[in-house]
Amino acid sequence: MRHSKRTTLTTEDVNSALRLRNVEPVYGFASGDPLRFKRAVGHTDLFYIDDKDLEFKDVTETPLPRAPLDTAVVAHWLAIEGVQPAIPENPTPEALGVSSENKKTEQTKDDGLLVDVKLPVKHVLSRELQMYFEKICELIITGSDSRLFKEALVSLSTDTGLHPLVPYFTLFISDEVTRSLEDHSLLFALMRVVRSLLQNSNIHIEPYLHQLMPSVITCLVSKRLGKEPSEDHWGLRNFTAELVAFICRRY
Repeated sequence: MRHSKRTTLTTEDVNSALRLRNVEPVYGFASGDPLRFKRAVGHTDLFYIDDKDLEFKDVTETPLPRAPLDTAVVAHWLAIEGVQPAIPENPTPEALGVSSENKKTEQTKDDGLLVDVKLPVKHVLSRELQMYFEKICELIITGSDSRLFKEALVSLSTDTGLHPLVPYFTLFISDEVTRSLEDHSLLFALMRVVRSLLQNSNIHIEPYLHQLMPSVITCLVSKRLGKEPSEDHWGLRNFTAELVAFICRRY
């Protein structure tokens, strides 16, 4: 009360003092309504607070208000293997307007047993993400020495909305490494893309490492990288070795 330069003691001051002393606060009823003053009869400058009289019986019989819940973060599954679990946190299929085509169906086998059939879930990318993916792939193949490609690497290592593109980049890298072992510059560009994706803290890339590692190991131990022996394949191998060490340290 002194710190706030007030002269009136409130119940909140008492509760704050109890909390500072690690004492359980006083529980009771409180009102956020402003105080109502009434003019005293016969006195023009005298006011008093209109305090309503309460019956003790009414106070004791009034049910206690529901205790507020503490602020917390609760995790729950949005979908398991493409199927949304029926829990209170998730909206119902009726609310989402899910068509019967997307619902789980049942089929009967020859022996009469019911088998649950989960229909494939369609992965939809926004038009912006599609354009971004196509532009990055174009830069990897045709412009790995350009300034724009370096800016693209920075974008891959810092942007927050790239997680939906991770499986597409993984498949693209795997395919290009498989068919471009004679293109030294392309292999180097692909490994730089892998490093940028690993450096992005907003991407959960661990579930895709088993698809990325064969391509990375290929660029490390392949018998021949590039068309000519004079190409700096040792630079690519050293860069890839540092990449493998980074993956081992982190995961």
